[in-house]
Amino acid sequence: MATKAPPISKVIAALRKTYPDAHCELNFTTPLELLVATVLSAQCTDKRVNKVTPALFARFKAAADYAAAPPAELERMIQSTGFFRNKAKAIQSACRDIAGKHTGRVPDTMEALTALHGVGRKTANVILGNAFGKSEGVVVDTHVIRLSQRIGLTKQKTPEKIENDLMKLVPRAQWTMFSHWLIWHGRRRCYARGPECEQCELAKICPKVGVEK
Repeated sequence: MATKAPPISKVIAALRKTYPDAHCELNFTTPLELLVATVLSAQCTDKRVNKVTPALFARFKAAADYAAAPPAELERMIQSTGFFRNKAKAIQSACRDIAGKHTGRVPDTMEALTALHGVGRKTANVILGNAFGKSEGVVVDTHVIRLSQRIGLTKQKTPEKIENDLMKLVPRAQWTMFSHWLIWHGRRRCYARGPECEQCELAKICPKVGVEK
C-alpha cells in the first residue's frame, strides 16, 4: 500500500485505462443546454437532470426564451431537481445576460462566463471544457474533492485551492478529462461511504487518505 501521493502520471494512466470512454454525463447538444443542465445538477444527480432536460430543451430554444419565461413555469418544469426556485433564478439571470450582452450566444471565455449572473467557476469550467474544448481549469465537484484528497493529490479543503493544486499537477491538455476520470471513479468505485478499495484499479498506488484501513 502506498504511503504518499503517487506520481500523477501513474494516476492518469490507471484512470485512463479504467475509463477510456469517460465523458460528461449530462446530456446536451449546445453550450446553452450544457449551461442549464449544469446549473440543474447542483445537489442533484445527472440521471435526474437528464430526465428533466428533454422537455425543458424542447420548450426553451434560446437564452431569450428562458429569460422571458414565467418563473412559475420554469420552476414547475425543474422542480424535481431540488432547490428549483434558486436554480430558476440562476438560469434566468444568466440567460438575461447572454441575451442582452452576448447577442444570445454563450460566451467562451472564463472571464465572460463567470461575469454572468448565476455562473461560478465550476459551471464555467464544465462549459469551457465540454462545449468549447477549452482547458481553462479543473472541474471540482464533490467526487473530485473526495478522490483528490484520498489519493493524496491535495490537502486543501476548498474547491478553489484544490483546483489550484490539481492544475499544477495535471498536464493542461488533460484537465477536462481528469475531472471526468475522477468523477466516474467516484461514482463507480470510490464511494463516499464504503469505497471498494479491494477491487480498486488504483489500489496499488493510492494512500487511502482518510479511509479506514
